[in-house]
Amino acid sequence: MNFFLNILLILICFLGVAQKKYDHILNSIDSNQSQYEKVAQEIWTYAEMGYQEEKSSTLLQKTLAEQGFLVKSGVAEIPTAFVATYGSGGPVIGILGEFDALPGLSQQAVPYKISNNAKAGHACGHHLFGTASAAAAIAIKNYIKKEKISGTVKYYGCPAEEGGSGKVYMTRAGLFDDVDVALHWHAGNANSASAGKALANKTAKFRFYGVSAHASGSPEKGRSALDGVEAMNNMVNMLREHTTESTRIHYVITRGGNAPNVVPDFAEVYYYARHPMRDEVINVFDRIVDAAKGAAIGTGTNMDYEIISGVHELLHIETLQKRVHKNLEKVGGYFYTDKEKDFAEKISKTLGIDLDTKYVEGVVPYDPVGKAGGSTDVGDVSFTVPTVGLNTATWVPGTSAHSWQAVAAGGTSIGIKGMMVAAKTLALTGMQLIDEPKTIEAAKKEFLEKRGVDFIYTPMLGDRKPALNYRN
Repeated sequence: MNFFLNILLILICFLGVAQKKYDHILNSIDSNQSQYEKVAQEIWTYAEMGYQEEKSSTLLQKTLAEQGFLVKSGVAEIPTAFVATYGSGGPVIGILGEFDALPGLSQQAVPYKISNNAKAGHACGHHLFGTASAAAAIAIKNYIKKEKISGTVKYYGCPAEEGGSGKVYMTRAGLFDDVDVALHWHAGNANSASAGKALANKTAKFRFYGVSAHASGSPEKGRSALDGVEAMNNMVNMLREHTTESTRIHYVITRGGNAPNVVPDFAEVYYYARHPMRDEVINVFDRIVDAAKGAAIGTGTNMDYEIISGVHELLHIETLQKRVHKNLEKVGGYFYTDKEKDFAEKISKTLGIDLDTKYVEGVVPYDPVGKAGGSTDVGDVSFTVPTVGLNTATWVPGTSAHSWQAVAAGGTSIGIKGMMVAAKTLALTGMQLIDEPKTIEAAKKEFLEKRGVDFIYTPMLGDRKPALNYRN
Protein backbone atom coordinates (compact mmCIF):
# COMPACT_ATOMS: atom_id res chain seq x y z
CA MET A 1 0.00 0.00 0.00
CA ASN A 2 2.81 2.42 0.94
CA PHE A 3 4.50 1.71 -2.38
CA PHE A 4 1.45 2.76 -4.40
CA LEU A 5 0.88 5.77 -2.16
CA ASN A 6 4.44 6.90 -2.75
CA ILE A 7 4.02 6.50 -6.48
CA LEU A 8 0.83 8.57 -6.34
CA LEU A 9 2.55 11.30 -4.34
CA ILE A 10 5.45 11.38 -6.80
CA LEU A 11 3.00 11.65 -9.69
CA ILE A 12 1.10 14.48 -8.02
CA CYS A 13 4.37 16.27 -7.32
CA PHE A 14 5.48 15.81 -10.94
CA LEU A 15 2.21 17.16 -12.28
CA GLY A 16 2.41 20.10 -9.93
CA VAL A 17 5.90 21.01 -11.13
CA ALA A 18 4.82 20.67 -14.77
CA GLN A 19 1.77 22.87 -14.18
CA LYS A 20 3.96 25.56 -12.60
CA LYS A 21 6.11 25.55 -15.74
CA TYR A 22 3.00 25.89 -17.88
CA ASP A 23 1.54 28.64 -15.68
CA HIS A 24 4.68 30.71 -16.13
CA ILE A 25 4.25 30.59 -19.91
CA LEU A 26 0.50 31.25 -19.72
CA ASN A 27 1.16 34.29 -17.55
CA SER A 28 3.45 35.62 -20.27
CA ILE A 29 0.47 35.61 -22.65
CA ASP A 30 -1.44 37.81 -20.21
CA SER A 31 1.52 40.15 -19.79
CA ASN A 32 1.60 40.69 -23.57
CA GLN A 33 -2.15 41.17 -23.97
CA SER A 34 -1.86 44.82 -25.00
CA GLN A 35 0.40 43.86 -27.92
CA TYR A 36 -1.94 41.11 -29.09
CA GLU A 37 -4.94 43.40 -28.71
CA LYS A 38 -3.24 45.95 -30.95
CA VAL A 39 -2.55 43.31 -33.63
CA ALA A 40 -6.14 42.03 -33.54
CA GLN A 41 -7.62 45.51 -33.72
CA GLU A 42 -5.44 46.46 -36.66
CA ILE A 43 -6.57 43.38 -38.58
CA TRP A 44 -10.18 44.16 -37.58
CA THR A 45 -9.71 47.62 -39.09
CA TYR A 46 -8.08 46.30 -42.27
CA ALA A 47 -11.00 43.89 -42.88
CA GLU A 48 -9.41 42.36 -45.98
CA MET A 49 -11.26 39.69 -47.94
CA GLY A 50 -9.96 36.30 -49.02
CA TYR A 51 -6.61 36.32 -50.85
CA GLN A 52 -6.54 40.12 -50.48
CA GLU A 53 -5.21 40.07 -46.89
CA GLU A 54 -1.86 41.69 -47.67
CA LYS A 55 -1.71 43.99 -44.62
CA SER A 56 -3.11 41.38 -42.22
CA SER A 57 -0.74 38.66 -43.38
CA THR A 58 2.25 41.00 -43.28
CA LEU A 59 1.42 42.10 -39.73
CA LEU A 60 1.19 38.53 -38.45
CA GLN A 61 4.39 37.54 -40.24
CA LYS A 62 6.17 40.51 -38.67
CA THR A 63 4.83 39.65 -35.22
CA LEU A 64 6.16 36.10 -35.45
CA ALA A 65 9.47 36.99 -37.11
CA GLU A 66 10.23 39.41 -34.27
CA GLN A 67 9.83 36.47 -31.89
CA GLY A 68 12.45 34.40 -33.67
CA PHE A 69 10.25 32.41 -36.05
CA LEU A 70 11.57 31.57 -39.49
CA VAL A 71 8.87 32.78 -41.86
CA LYS A 72 8.28 31.41 -45.34
CA SER A 73 5.75 33.47 -47.25
CA GLY A 74 3.83 32.93 -50.47
CA VAL A 75 3.47 29.19 -49.87
CA ALA A 76 1.15 26.96 -51.94
CA GLU A 77 1.18 29.58 -54.74
CA ILE A 78 -0.79 31.98 -52.51
CA PRO A 79 0.78 35.41 -51.90
CA THR A 80 -0.83 35.89 -48.45
CA ALA A 81 -0.25 32.34 -47.16
CA PHE A 82 2.76 31.64 -44.97
CA VAL A 83 4.34 29.22 -42.49
CA ALA A 84 6.30 30.46 -39.46
CA THR A 85 8.52 27.85 -37.76
CA TYR A 86 10.46 27.69 -34.52
CA GLY A 87 12.42 24.83 -32.96
CA SER A 88 13.84 21.56 -34.18
CA GLY A 89 13.00 17.89 -33.92
CA GLY A 90 9.75 16.36 -32.79
CA PRO A 91 7.05 16.50 -31.88
CA VAL A 92 5.81 19.05 -34.41
CA ILE A 93 2.78 21.07 -33.30
CA GLY A 94 0.92 23.01 -35.98
CA ILE A 95 -1.32 25.95 -35.11
CA LEU A 96 -3.75 27.31 -37.69
CA GLY A 97 -4.40 31.03 -38.02
CA GLU A 98 -6.97 32.83 -40.18
CA PHE A 99 -7.36 36.52 -41.01
CA ASP A 100 -9.85 37.08 -43.86
CA ALA A 101 -13.03 39.15 -43.58
CA LEU A 102 -16.45 38.89 -45.23
CA PRO A 103 -17.84 41.19 -47.94
CA GLY A 104 -20.61 43.68 -47.16
CA LEU A 105 -20.48 43.28 -43.38
CA SER A 106 -18.69 46.38 -42.16
CA GLN A 107 -19.75 47.58 -38.71
CA GLN A 108 -18.44 49.86 -36.00
CA ALA A 109 -17.80 48.58 -32.48
CA VAL A 110 -21.16 49.84 -31.21
CA PRO A 111 -24.32 47.95 -30.11
CA TYR A 112 -26.47 49.29 -32.93
CA LYS A 113 -26.21 48.78 -36.65
CA ILE A 114 -23.95 51.15 -38.60
CA SER A 115 -23.03 49.26 -41.74
CA ASN A 116 -21.48 50.15 -45.07
CA ASN A 117 -22.47 47.38 -47.44
CA ALA A 118 -19.64 48.32 -49.79
CA LYS A 119 -17.03 47.37 -47.22
CA ALA A 120 -15.97 44.10 -45.64
CA GLY A 121 -16.11 43.24 -41.96
CA HIS A 122 -14.77 40.60 -39.57
CA ALA A 123 -18.12 38.90 -39.01
CA CYS A 124 -16.45 35.55 -38.30
CA GLY A 125 -13.79 36.78 -35.90
CA HIS A 126 -10.78 35.83 -37.97
CA HIS A 127 -8.85 38.89 -36.74
CA LEU A 128 -9.06 37.29 -33.29
CA PHE A 129 -8.41 33.80 -34.67
CA GLY A 130 -5.15 34.73 -36.39
CA THR A 131 -3.90 36.75 -33.43
CA ALA A 132 -4.70 34.27 -30.65
CA SER A 133 -3.09 31.47 -32.65
CA ALA A 134 0.03 33.61 -33.03
CA ALA A 135 0.04 34.30 -29.28
CA ALA A 136 -0.21 30.56 -28.59
CA ALA A 137 2.59 29.76 -31.04
CA ILE A 138 4.83 32.35 -29.39
CA ALA A 139 4.06 30.91 -25.95
CA ILE A 140 4.96 27.40 -27.09
CA LYS A 141 8.14 28.78 -28.63
CA ASN A 142 9.02 30.35 -25.29
CA TYR A 143 8.42 27.02 -23.57
CA ILE A 144 10.67 25.11 -25.98
CA LYS A 145 13.38 27.73 -25.57
CA LYS A 146 13.11 28.02 -21.78
CA GLU A 147 13.09 24.26 -21.15
CA LYS A 148 15.70 23.59 -23.86
CA ILE A 149 13.72 20.65 -25.22
CA SER A 150 13.16 19.01 -28.57
CA GLY A 151 10.07 20.20 -30.36
CA THR A 152 8.86 22.37 -33.21
CA VAL A 153 5.93 24.76 -33.41
CA LYS A 154 4.58 25.85 -36.77
CA TYR A 155 2.13 28.69 -37.27
CA TYR A 156 0.14 28.41 -40.49
CA GLY A 157 -1.04 31.70 -41.94
CA CYS A 158 -4.18 30.48 -43.70
CA PRO A 159 -5.95 32.95 -46.03
CA ALA A 160 -9.41 32.86 -47.58
CA GLU A 161 -11.20 30.45 -45.27
CA GLU A 162 -14.47 32.14 -46.23
CA GLY A 163 -15.14 30.28 -49.45
CA GLY A 164 -11.63 30.36 -50.84
CA SER A 165 -10.35 27.05 -49.41
CA GLY A 166 -6.89 28.39 -48.57
CA LYS A 167 -6.03 25.42 -46.36
CA VAL A 168 -6.99 22.99 -49.11
CA TYR A 169 -4.24 24.32 -51.36
CA MET A 170 -1.85 24.29 -48.40
CA THR A 171 -2.81 20.69 -47.64
CA ARG A 172 -2.46 19.72 -51.30
CA ALA A 173 1.02 21.27 -51.31
CA GLY A 174 2.06 18.93 -48.48
CA LEU A 175 2.62 21.67 -45.91
CA PHE A 176 1.08 19.60 -43.09
CA ASP A 177 2.78 16.31 -43.91
CA ASP A 178 5.39 16.58 -41.13
CA VAL A 179 2.99 17.80 -38.43
CA ASP A 180 2.09 15.50 -35.51
CA VAL A 181 -0.97 17.40 -34.27
CA ALA A 182 -2.75 20.51 -35.62
CA LEU A 183 -4.53 22.91 -33.26
CA HIS A 184 -7.14 25.51 -34.17
CA TRP A 185 -9.96 27.52 -32.63
CA HIS A 186 -12.78 29.81 -33.68
CA ALA A 187 -14.61 32.84 -32.47
CA GLY A 188 -18.02 32.07 -30.98
CA ASN A 189 -20.73 33.04 -28.51
CA ALA A 190 -19.72 30.55 -25.80
CA ASN A 191 -16.68 28.77 -24.42
CA SER A 192 -16.92 25.25 -25.80
CA ALA A 193 -14.60 22.39 -26.71
CA SER A 194 -17.09 19.66 -27.53
CA ALA A 195 -16.79 17.36 -30.51
CA GLY A 196 -16.21 19.51 -33.55
CA LYS A 197 -18.14 18.83 -36.73
CA ALA A 198 -18.38 20.65 -40.03
CA LEU A 199 -20.14 20.05 -43.33
CA ALA A 200 -18.31 19.09 -46.48
CA ASN A 201 -18.82 21.78 -49.09
CA LYS A 202 -18.32 22.31 -52.82
CA THR A 203 -18.83 25.65 -54.54
CA ALA A 204 -18.77 27.00 -58.08
CA LYS A 205 -19.66 29.99 -60.17
CA PHE A 206 -21.94 29.14 -63.11
CA ARG A 207 -21.64 31.54 -66.03
CA PHE A 208 -24.18 31.85 -68.82
CA TYR A 209 -23.50 33.54 -72.16
CA GLY A 210 -26.30 34.80 -74.39
CA VAL A 211 -26.91 37.37 -77.14
CA SER A 212 -27.66 41.04 -76.49
CA ALA A 213 -30.58 42.71 -78.21
CA HIS A 214 -33.10 45.48 -77.61
CA ALA A 215 -35.52 43.93 -75.16
CA SER A 216 -38.51 45.65 -76.76
CA GLY A 217 -37.45 46.48 -80.33
CA SER A 218 -36.01 43.08 -81.31
CA PRO A 219 -36.38 40.59 -78.47
CA GLU A 220 -36.44 37.68 -80.91
CA LYS A 221 -32.79 38.34 -81.70
CA GLY A 222 -31.71 38.04 -78.09
CA ARG A 223 -30.87 35.09 -75.89
CA SER A 224 -30.93 36.05 -72.23
CA ALA A 225 -28.09 34.81 -70.07
CA LEU A 226 -30.22 35.82 -67.08
CA ASP A 227 -32.93 33.43 -68.30
CA GLY A 228 -30.31 30.70 -68.15
CA VAL A 229 -29.48 31.57 -64.52
CA GLU A 230 -33.14 31.76 -63.51
CA ALA A 231 -33.99 28.50 -65.27
CA MET A 232 -31.09 26.83 -63.46
CA ASN A 233 -32.22 28.21 -60.12
CA ASN A 234 -35.77 26.96 -60.69
CA MET A 235 -34.55 23.46 -61.46
CA VAL A 236 -32.20 23.37 -58.49
CA ASN A 237 -34.98 24.53 -56.20
CA MET A 238 -37.12 21.65 -57.46
CA LEU A 239 -34.16 19.34 -56.90
CA ARG A 240 -34.21 20.18 -53.17
CA GLU A 241 -37.29 17.99 -52.73
CA HIS A 242 -35.26 14.98 -53.80
CA THR A 243 -32.13 15.34 -51.69
CA THR A 244 -31.32 13.98 -48.26
CA GLU A 245 -32.56 15.90 -45.23
CA SER A 246 -29.04 17.01 -44.27
CA THR A 247 -28.27 18.51 -47.68
CA ARG A 248 -27.87 22.27 -47.90
CA ILE A 249 -27.90 24.24 -51.19
CA HIS A 250 -27.64 28.02 -51.42
CA TYR A 251 -26.83 30.52 -54.11
CA VAL A 252 -26.59 34.20 -54.98
CA ILE A 253 -26.86 35.84 -58.41
CA THR A 254 -23.64 37.81 -58.76
CA ARG A 255 -24.33 39.22 -62.25
CA GLY A 256 -27.78 39.62 -63.76
CA GLY A 257 -27.51 42.29 -66.41
CA ASN A 258 -27.25 46.07 -66.40
CA ALA A 259 -30.49 47.49 -67.80
CA PRO A 260 -34.03 46.07 -68.22
CA ASN A 261 -34.23 47.10 -71.86
CA VAL A 262 -31.03 45.22 -72.79
CA VAL A 263 -31.17 41.45 -73.08
CA PRO A 264 -28.27 40.35 -70.84
CA ASP A 265 -25.54 38.55 -72.74
CA PHE A 266 -23.81 37.51 -69.50
CA ALA A 267 -25.07 36.36 -66.12
CA GLU A 268 -23.50 34.50 -63.23
CA VAL A 269 -24.75 32.59 -60.19
CA TYR A 270 -22.58 31.40 -57.27
CA TYR A 271 -23.59 28.05 -55.69
CA TYR A 272 -22.75 26.16 -52.50
CA ALA A 273 -23.62 22.51 -51.86
CA ARG A 274 -23.15 21.03 -48.36
CA HIS A 275 -23.65 17.76 -46.53
CA PRO A 276 -22.06 15.97 -43.54
CA MET A 277 -20.32 13.57 -45.96
CA ARG A 278 -18.25 14.66 -48.96
CA ASP A 279 -19.47 11.79 -51.18
CA GLU A 280 -23.02 13.14 -50.99
CA VAL A 281 -21.79 16.67 -51.67
CA ILE A 282 -20.15 15.42 -54.86
CA ASN A 283 -23.39 13.68 -55.86
CA VAL A 284 -25.53 16.77 -55.24
CA PHE A 285 -23.06 19.05 -56.96
CA ASP A 286 -23.09 16.86 -60.09
CA ARG A 287 -26.89 17.17 -60.17
CA ILE A 288 -26.56 20.96 -59.90
CA VAL A 289 -24.22 20.89 -62.90
CA ASP A 290 -26.81 18.88 -64.86
CA ALA A 291 -29.44 21.49 -64.02
CA ALA A 292 -27.13 24.19 -65.37
CA LYS A 293 -26.59 22.24 -68.59
CA GLY A 294 -30.32 21.78 -69.03
CA ALA A 295 -30.97 25.47 -68.38
CA ALA A 296 -28.49 26.44 -71.07
CA ILE A 297 -30.11 24.12 -73.62
CA GLY A 298 -33.60 25.36 -72.77
CA THR A 299 -32.72 29.04 -73.04
CA GLY A 300 -30.46 28.83 -76.08
CA THR A 301 -27.44 30.02 -74.11
CA ASN A 302 -23.99 28.65 -73.41
CA MET A 303 -22.73 27.78 -69.96
CA ASP A 304 -19.48 27.04 -68.21
CA TYR A 305 -18.58 26.84 -64.55
CA GLU A 306 -15.56 27.35 -62.34
CA ILE A 307 -14.97 25.35 -59.18
CA ILE A 308 -14.18 27.92 -56.49
CA SER A 309 -13.77 25.77 -53.42
CA GLY A 310 -14.30 22.32 -51.98
CA VAL A 311 -13.68 21.17 -48.43
CA HIS A 312 -13.89 17.90 -46.53
CA GLU A 313 -15.98 17.35 -43.43
CA LEU A 314 -14.15 17.56 -40.09
CA LEU A 315 -12.56 14.37 -38.76
CA HIS A 316 -13.08 14.29 -35.00
CA ILE A 317 -10.37 12.87 -32.70
CA GLU A 318 -11.83 12.14 -29.27
CA THR A 319 -8.42 11.63 -27.63
CA LEU A 320 -7.46 15.22 -28.39
CA GLN A 321 -10.90 16.76 -27.95
CA LYS A 322 -11.26 15.63 -24.33
CA ARG A 323 -7.82 17.06 -23.57
CA VAL A 324 -8.69 20.44 -25.05
CA HIS A 325 -12.01 20.51 -23.18
CA LYS A 326 -10.19 19.82 -19.91
CA ASN A 327 -7.69 22.58 -20.66
CA LEU A 328 -10.44 25.04 -21.55
CA GLU A 329 -12.07 24.33 -18.19
CA LYS A 330 -8.70 24.89 -16.51
CA VAL A 331 -8.20 28.24 -18.25
CA GLY A 332 -11.83 29.17 -17.57
CA GLY A 333 -14.02 31.94 -18.87
CA TYR A 334 -14.13 35.61 -17.93
CA PHE A 335 -16.45 38.23 -16.46
CA TYR A 336 -17.90 41.33 -18.10
CA THR A 337 -17.08 44.74 -16.72
CA ASP A 338 -20.05 47.09 -16.21
CA LYS A 339 -19.30 48.72 -19.55
CA GLU A 340 -19.09 45.34 -21.34
CA LYS A 341 -22.30 44.16 -19.71
CA ASP A 342 -24.13 47.28 -20.87
CA PHE A 343 -22.85 46.69 -24.42
CA ALA A 344 -23.85 43.01 -24.27
CA GLU A 345 -27.35 43.78 -23.00
CA LYS A 346 -27.92 46.21 -25.85
CA ILE A 347 -26.72 43.64 -28.37
CA SER A 348 -29.00 41.04 -26.76
CA LYS A 349 -32.00 43.31 -27.34
CA THR A 350 -31.21 43.40 -31.07
CA LEU A 351 -31.23 39.60 -30.99
CA GLY A 352 -34.56 39.48 -29.15
CA ILE A 353 -33.15 37.56 -26.18
CA ASP A 354 -32.14 38.14 -22.58
CA LEU A 355 -28.45 38.20 -21.78
CA ASP A 356 -27.14 34.96 -20.26
CA THR A 357 -23.42 34.92 -19.44
CA LYS A 358 -23.30 31.36 -18.09
CA TYR A 359 -20.96 30.12 -20.81
CA VAL A 360 -18.96 33.32 -20.99
CA GLU A 361 -17.99 32.88 -17.36
CA GLY A 362 -17.89 29.10 -17.63
CA VAL A 363 -17.59 26.31 -20.19
CA VAL A 364 -20.29 24.37 -22.06
CA PRO A 365 -20.46 20.75 -20.76
CA TYR A 366 -18.68 18.29 -23.01
CA ASP A 367 -20.78 16.88 -25.86
CA PRO A 368 -19.20 13.87 -27.62
CA VAL A 369 -21.61 14.10 -30.57
CA GLY A 370 -21.70 17.74 -31.69
CA LYS A 371 -23.65 19.27 -34.54
CA ALA A 372 -22.43 20.62 -37.87
CA GLY A 373 -23.72 23.96 -39.08
CA GLY A 374 -21.14 25.48 -41.37
CA SER A 375 -18.11 24.35 -43.32
CA THR A 376 -14.40 24.96 -42.93
CA ASP A 377 -11.25 24.15 -44.84
CA VAL A 378 -9.84 22.87 -41.54
CA GLY A 379 -11.63 19.70 -42.64
CA ASP A 380 -8.96 18.96 -45.23
CA VAL A 381 -6.22 19.44 -42.64
CA SER A 382 -8.06 17.02 -40.34
CA PHE A 383 -7.79 14.25 -42.97
CA THR A 384 -4.02 14.78 -43.16
CA VAL A 385 -3.04 15.12 -39.49
CA PRO A 386 -4.88 14.63 -36.15
CA THR A 387 -6.64 17.94 -35.63
CA VAL A 388 -8.52 19.49 -32.70
CA GLY A 389 -10.13 22.84 -31.91
CA LEU A 390 -12.38 24.86 -29.65
CA ASN A 391 -14.62 27.93 -29.55
CA THR A 392 -14.47 30.81 -27.12
CA ALA A 393 -16.92 33.58 -26.21
CA THR A 394 -15.72 36.46 -28.35
CA TRP A 395 -19.29 37.53 -29.15
CA VAL A 396 -22.34 38.27 -27.04
CA PRO A 397 -24.24 35.02 -26.24
CA GLY A 398 -26.82 34.25 -28.90
CA THR A 399 -24.91 36.06 -31.66
CA SER A 400 -24.70 34.35 -35.02
CA ALA A 401 -21.55 34.29 -37.07
CA HIS A 402 -21.67 36.42 -40.23
CA SER A 403 -23.74 39.13 -38.53
CA TRP A 404 -23.15 42.79 -37.73
CA GLN A 405 -23.42 41.91 -34.04
CA ALA A 406 -20.41 39.60 -34.42
CA VAL A 407 -18.39 42.33 -36.09
CA ALA A 408 -19.31 44.82 -33.37
CA ALA A 409 -18.35 42.61 -30.40
CA GLY A 410 -15.21 41.47 -32.18
CA GLY A 411 -14.00 45.06 -32.18
CA THR A 412 -14.38 45.47 -28.40
CA SER A 413 -12.71 44.20 -25.24
CA ILE A 414 -15.27 41.35 -25.23
CA GLY A 415 -13.63 39.94 -28.34
CA ILE A 416 -10.16 40.42 -26.87
CA LYS A 417 -11.04 38.60 -23.62
CA GLY A 418 -12.38 35.62 -25.56
CA MET A 419 -9.30 35.68 -27.77
CA MET A 420 -7.04 35.44 -24.72
CA VAL A 421 -8.95 32.39 -23.43
CA ALA A 422 -8.32 30.70 -26.79
CA ALA A 423 -4.63 31.64 -26.85
CA LYS A 424 -4.01 30.18 -23.40
CA THR A 425 -5.98 27.00 -24.09
CA LEU A 426 -4.07 26.34 -27.32
CA ALA A 427 -0.74 27.10 -25.67
CA LEU A 428 -1.43 24.82 -22.72
CA THR A 429 -2.48 22.00 -25.04
CA GLY A 430 0.59 22.45 -27.24
CA MET A 431 3.00 22.37 -24.29
CA GLN A 432 1.36 19.26 -22.87
CA LEU A 433 1.56 17.46 -26.22
CA ILE A 434 5.26 18.23 -26.51
CA ASP A 435 5.75 16.70 -23.06
CA GLU A 436 3.47 13.70 -23.67
CA PRO A 437 4.43 11.72 -26.79
CA LYS A 438 2.11 8.90 -25.69
CA THR A 439 -0.89 11.21 -26.09
CA ILE A 440 0.21 11.99 -29.62
CA GLU A 441 0.65 8.27 -30.33
CA ALA A 442 -2.88 7.57 -29.06
CA ALA A 443 -4.27 10.40 -31.19
CA LYS A 444 -2.51 9.08 -34.30
CA LYS A 445 -3.84 5.60 -33.68
CA GLU A 446 -7.41 6.90 -33.41
CA PHE A 447 -6.83 9.08 -36.46
CA LEU A 448 -5.78 6.13 -38.62
CA GLU A 449 -8.67 4.00 -37.39
CA LYS A 450 -11.25 6.68 -38.24
CA ARG A 451 -9.73 7.89 -41.49
CA GLY A 452 -8.63 4.50 -42.72
CA VAL A 453 -5.07 3.29 -43.21
CA ASP A 454 -5.50 3.13 -47.00
CA PHE A 455 -7.08 6.58 -47.28
CA ILE A 456 -5.73 8.71 -50.13
CA TYR A 457 -6.38 12.43 -49.86
CA THR A 458 -8.08 13.88 -52.93
CA PRO A 459 -8.97 17.59 -52.84
CA MET A 460 -12.56 18.27 -53.87
CA LEU A 461 -11.49 21.29 -55.89
CA GLY A 462 -9.26 19.13 -58.08
CA ASP A 463 -6.00 20.42 -59.47
CA ARG A 464 -7.09 23.98 -60.15
CA LYS A 465 -4.79 26.85 -59.17
CA PRO A 466 -5.75 28.90 -56.10
CA ALA A 467 -8.84 31.00 -56.87
CA LEU A 468 -7.09 34.27 -56.02
CA ASN A 469 -9.77 36.42 -57.68
CA TYR A 470 -12.85 34.68 -56.33
CA ARG A 471 -13.95 37.81 -54.42
CA ASN A 472 -13.78 40.01 -57.55
